[in-house]
Formats: sequence, C-alpha cells, structure tokens
Amino acid sequence: MSEPVEAVLFDFSGTLMVAGPSDRWLAGLLADAGIELTEAEIHEWARRLERSGGLPGGNFPADIPEEIRATWERRDLEAAAHRGAYTWLIRHSGWPWPELADAVYESRTLPEAWTPYPDTLPTLRALTEHGIRTAVVSNIGWDPRPVLAAHGVAALFDTVLLSYEEGHCKPDPVLFKTACARLDADPARTLMVGDNRRADGGAEAIGVRTFFVDPLPAHERPEGFAPLLAEALSRAPRRDAPAG
Repeated sequence: MSEPVEAVLFDFSGTLMVAGPSDRWLAGLLADAGIELTEAEIHEWARRLERSGGLPGGNFPADIPEEIRATWERRDLEAAAHRGAYTWLIRHSGWPWPELADAVYESRTLPEAWTPYPDTLPTLRALTEHGIRTAVVSNIGWDPRPVLAAHGVAALFDTVLLSYEEGHCKPDPVLFKTACARLDADPARTLMVGDNRRADGGAEAIGVRTFFVDPLPAHERPEGFAPLLAEALSRAPRRDAPAG
C-alpha cells in the first residue's frame, strides 16, 4: 500500500493552465498600436507567431539558431534571457513590427492569455479541504503569480517555486527537494503532476510519485486531474471547515 499523501506539486503551463488562442489578445495589441488588419490577417499572424516558438507557454521552436542557443538554454534561469530568447524568435518569425516584440512577449504573460483547466480550481479546493499542502514548481522565466491570482487559485497554494528565482530547473532534484522542504513534506508522501515526462519526471529521483497530464486545449481536458485526485484523497482525512 502506498504512503498517505501530504503534499502535491503542480507544474504551471500545460498542467494547471494553458495558453489560449492568440488571435484575441493579438488583435487588441495591434489595435492599440494603430495597426488595422482584417480578421484573417490577424489569424495568420497569430499562427505564424505560434509556429515560430516565440510565444511563452506555446510550441518550442523546431530549431534553435546558434545565434541564440546560449540564451535559449538559460531562458528558465534568468528573466532577461527568457525575454531575450523569445523576443528574438518573435522578431525573426517574419513579424513586420519589431518595435512590438516586447509587447507581444508581455501580452503572453498576462492573465487574459491563460485559461485554467476546468478541474484546476475544484482539484485545489479538494486538496485544501483535506489538509494536503500544495506548491507550484515551474520551469519559467517570468512570474505567473499574477496569473494564478487573477484566476482565483493563488491563495490555494502554500508556496510557489520558479526556476528563474531558485536557480535550478526541473528535472534537477534540488528543485523538488526544496519544494518538499518548504511544505515540510516527506517526498515519499508527495505527488508531482505535470505534462513533461522528462522535466516533471525528475521528481522520481527523490522518491516523489509522478502523475502526467496532456497539455491539451482546456475544453479537451475537463478531468485530467481525476487519477491524481483519487490517489491523493484515497486515505486523506477530510479537514473540518472553519467555523463561520
């Protein structure tokens, strides 16, 4: 029989939330810049940006040009490297407004660019009700806390560990050890849920059990956390709700 669960670690992008279609925020960005395009033209530029790999939380580029390889490899360890790598990809995607590269990058980090999976909030509430501690553990070069807050889930996490703040990236076991220490949780009684088997699977090196979800569009993954929740709550006592 497996150990009772004390804590659950969650990846951010593709696990808790997914970046939504780019058309809507791109249309607003271009309109603010005084650039008038047809709906079809906006759609085509959005797809081109997505294919370029220049949008955080989206597709990785098919090839990393040697010119930015070193910056790309540091992207989740330094905020400046993250911005530099992605804005380079934006500018070199054929995007004809290089002065807007930073604005495109920043728009992708705003709450409206992200959609929680349908079961994200119910899952976090259920874990909290049962006294199970939770953390975000993400390879990322920007701060997603405002996104979590805007979507009503920030207060349900006990701590947030971001690679660029911690100086370590998954699958480095140090990041998972740090998360367990901050939650005062035994790794053998901790679960990690993510969408990247290499990065998130690094938790297994310290004895953390892993669960994987697919980074699908939000409407295509309504109950991705069901196996995780079943395991986490199988022997966890329900915590009484506070009076009042």
